[in-house]
Amino acid sequence: MLDVLLLAGRLLLLALLYLFLLAAIRAGIGLIAGQAPAKTDRGLVLAVSRGPAELRGTRVPLRGPVIIGRSPGADIVIAGEFVSGKHARVAPTGTGAVVEDLGSTNGTLLNGTHVIAPMSVKAGDVIDIGEVRLKVESA
Repeated sequence: MLDVLLLAGRLLLLALLYLFLLAAIRAGIGLIAGQAPAKTDRGLVLAVSRGPAELRGTRVPLRGPVIIGRSPGADIVIAGEFVSGKHARVAPTGTGAVVEDLGSTNGTLLNGTHVIAPMSVKAGDVIDIGEVRLKVESA
């Protein structure tokens, strides 16, 4: 009799565990499905216009924050001696994008001006990081 009760308890516990996992998966899928990528007015793209041959012509859409640096974990990896591991971040906003220097040693330039605090960027702007030039373009 005790064996039957233990088996029933185990089956009940297993059923509750599966119900919990099913509820967690449904909630997770609902969260993912409900998220929309950040949108800009026309959609912006970072295009590498000057730099190493393997980077020139690279286009990265600004659908979320883009990290630029020497670190392999960066979204745009620049293997230059004047580039920090995590050098700069470009993030979309409701009306365009913002560029921010992440405490790099040699700085970030936006249209020839040093980026000291986050600065707004729009299509046609130029971001210089080391010897690499990124042009902000409309998608």
